[in-house]
Amino acid sequence: MITRTAVVASKTGLHARPAALFAKAAGESGVPVRISVEGKDPIAANSLLQVMTLGAKQGDTVTLHAEDGAEAALDKLVAMLETDLDA
Repeated sequence: MITRTAVVASKTGLHARPAALFAKAAGESGVPVRISVEGKDPIAANSLLQVMTLGAKQGDTVTLHAEDGAEAALDKLVAMLETDLDA
């Protein structure tokens, strides 16, 4: 199991458009990815509804989880989360 952390850069956090773009990218990554915020259990990163229920706001740190060998996929998703997807 590998993990990566990212600070959410989008002004609206992981809500609406940023959440949709992130969930789509997670689904297209080809590997099962889960996402969590501190104090909550990881949820499926490819589920728009679950990603929105995280309640991650701009500046919050999230953790991505995946099986070994998915380092490149997680690195791409981290880069995405650390970009303002509202722009």
